Amino acid sequence: MIHRPILCICTLFLSHAVAAESVTFDDQSGDDFGQGTLIYPTNPVFRPGVFDLVAFTVTPEGERLRLEFDMAAPVQNEWSMAGGFDVQMFFVFVDSEAGGHNDGLPGLNVAFAQDSGWEKAVVVSPQPFDRVVSEIRKAGALAPDVLAAQDVSAEGYRIRAYVPIADMGSGSPEGWGFQVLVQSNEGFPEGSDLLTRRVNEFEGEYRFGGGNDGNCDPHVVDILGSHEQLAHECGVKLATLEMSRAQ
Repeated sequence: MIHRPILCICTLFLSHAVAAESVTFDDQSGDDFGQGTLIYPTNPVFRPGVFDLVAFTVTPEGERLRLEFDMAAPVQNEWSMAGGFDVQMFFVFVDSEAGGHNDGLPGLNVAFAQDSGWEKAVVVSPQPFDRVVSEIRKAGALAPDVLAAQDVSAEGYRIRAYVPIADMGSGSPEGWGFQVLVQSNEGFPEGSDLLTRRVNEFEGEYRFGGGNDGNCDPHVVDILGSHEQLAHECGVKLATLEMSRAQ
């Protein structure tokens, strides 16, 4: 199915209904079109809605944080990946204090606004844990602040992962800013890309279309909040993202 851009005002809602200490961000469904023109790859494993994030929840659980991603389509595992799902992957950026990094990670082609710098990023991938740890080295100077999620699993419409709370910095999820980037699991990334699937001008069996072959557009399918954040100008300005915060 070809996903066409829709005209909308994308609204982000916040709920604390999951549990007293949980923070849940609800994201609009039907907005899995990247910068506005992204088209899914043609292979049937890329089913409609598999990259459409509809909710993201963070829950303290003992000494770890549980991260949950609710998708618009049932999660499959036709590629028999270690994490129990196949085509999706996620980058969770966390702003826990003033300052932080404004650069994105390799293969995403995004930056972060001055007031939305991130202290920690979590890579949630169906690839084996050791493979993700190895790939994180591509982040160079940013790598010490990038974590590979643990105990990744999937059931129904939900993908779940964990990360040690002690590795996430100061404060608690209620006071942090979050941005979640939905990408596609890529076992054979190009160049220095961190397990990401590129967005090309024309779609192919395993490539997104609707982008720019100059590799200057954001390689992102869905994000938390308005996709207007993915506006960019090749050679002039990267897509610049902002954090979503509890109200």
